[in-house]
Amino acid sequence: MNLEQGQKILNLKDRIVANFTRENWVELGLLTGFHDLINGHSRLLRSLAWGDEDYTDNVINVLTGMTTQNPSVLSAIEDYLNTKYEEETIYVSARPAERKITFSPSVFEIPNTPVEADLVAVMMPFDVSMAGVYETIRNSCIFAGYRALRADDIWDNSVIIQDIFSLIYRSSVVVVDFTGKNPNVMYETGIAHTLGKLVIPISQSLEDTPFDMRHHRVLTYYPNQEGLQALANSLGPKLQNIRA
Repeated sequence: MNLEQGQKILNLKDRIVANFTRENWVELGLLTGFHDLINGHSRLLRSLAWGDEDYTDNVINVLTGMTTQNPSVLSAIEDYLNTKYEEETIYVSARPAERKITFSPSVFEIPNTPVEADLVAVMMPFDVSMAGVYETIRNSCIFAGYRALRADDIWDNSVIIQDIFSLIYRSSVVVVDFTGKNPNVMYETGIAHTLGKLVIPISQSLEDTPFDMRHHRVLTYYPNQEGLQALANSLGPKLQNIRA
């Protein structure tokens, strides 16, 4: 396999991860003669269905196997994608999905910037008493190879909610602190979930966490030196695993 083929596989991989459903894989297998290879792969369709983190690796593995047997298959895959999905499709979700929706928000403007793989958006109350918490989150992000931003770290628009939406849109992970049942944080969490972001909830009290979110693992912490260190010990490795 040459360099050009490798680059083409990576480009096709991005579009496939962004758009493909199980039905697309079945159709592609029939069109290219690789139905047995696709269905016989031990993880491809299963990882797609379950939203597993290794789905991208499985896509690359299948595309590589197809190309090794028939290099011209890359053009056939590209033609199929161009027929089914426009090339300019933007993918902002944390994982692929069997079904997708298209929506046009009336309150926000869609940012003209891509998702940043190393960006963590932090949604928490803007309160001086939370300064230590934010510092802990930032240090945990640095430990895991991320950079953290909060809405008050940026000022690109006259309307703050646009900055918040843009920050969530650009991020790959969103950390939300439910301490104090802040209504803005609740609202921002809804935005993050709608955009398909990977959300990590934290709180000083489980009682401050919305009932609908309690089935997720919430990282609880005490707002003292020992508690913040314990938060860092939990949050840092979690982010590191996601980054890996």
